[in-house]
Amino acid sequence: MSLTINHETNEISNATGTVTFNGTAVGGDNSPKWYGSRGLIALGYAGGYSNSINYITIATTGNATDFGDRTTSSQTLNSASFSNGSRGIFAGAGTNYDVIEYFTIANASNTTDFGDLTVGRKEGLAGCSSSARGLIAGGQYWSNSSWVKTDIIDYVTIATTGNATDFGNLTAGRTGVVGVSNGTRGIFAGGTDGTSNSTSADHNNIDYITIDTTGNAVDFGDLTQSRYNFASCGSLTRGVFAGGRGYGSAYNNIDYITMATTGNATDFGDLTENTNQISGTSDISRGVFSGGSGSASGYLNNIQYITIDTTGNTTDFGDLTAASFGTSSCSGT
Repeated sequence: MSLTINHETNEISNATGTVTFNGTAVGGDNSPKWYGSRGLIALGYAGGYSNSINYITIATTGNATDFGDRTTSSQTLNSASFSNGSRGIFAGAGTNYDVIEYFTIANASNTTDFGDLTVGRKEGLAGCSSSARGLIAGGQYWSNSSWVKTDIIDYVTIATTGNATDFGNLTAGRTGVVGVSNGTRGIFAGGTDGTSNSTSADHNNIDYITIDTTGNAVDFGDLTQSRYNFASCGSLTRGVFAGGRGYGSAYNNIDYITMATTGNATDFGDLTENTNQISGTSDISRGVFSGGSGSASGYLNNIQYITIDTTGNTTDFGDLTAASFGTSSCSGT
């Protein structure tokens, strides 16, 4: 029997009919998936810390719609974000930077308290997930009158609620890290350790872990450019990294890796402009990047997209409800 996969509609077809596979896999695996047709974007900073969440339908184009609000609008920049396909998670907010929130992706609503991180930390946490487990890595916390860049990796079981548990450590402490996964392997890339006011503080390293075990991260390879506070998204095979910042400037370049192997990233294309504190998500086929701080345009409300398994520059998708940087994104349903 032959099957035809339509990545734009998220359907698998054969001679007898069509099976929708977002949320439920074909072939007997009925576990929820960590991707989906709906993209959720928490706005971050829009002239003040924002608690607003937008949503889009990734396979189409158009402007974002209001979804609901986060329970806290305090310190919500670059939160870790991930899903199991039905439940979405934002982690790293609140006055102690330890708040984990969840919501049901299919239903427009406000977030609900999930639990707490092992250590409160803010602005630049990476998130990735399998269909069962979500990981939160990196960030920075306040200690002895300074911000400490951390190598902490936590995990949660997405379908339940409760506090995070220690998973292991990144290869180096850093903030402004991003995460992506193929459901088995989690990837954490880039970041800055803040050890000097120069390019030497910025990281190009890529780490990886096996999500459903625990342990420390292992070296994967290098980005094409050291950077932090950038965007990530992926298909089942490829991870993509876009934009961000290095010492003195924002970037527009997009890299990609093959997640099942190890090795250095390869050039993919470019964003529409140099953009810092941007976020990304996908429906497996299409990746979308939202918001950010543009070197030419200040706060950005634009949403742009790529086809992940090709290469090339981004295309305009539509607009967020408000210009915002420090956005956080995930997808599901």
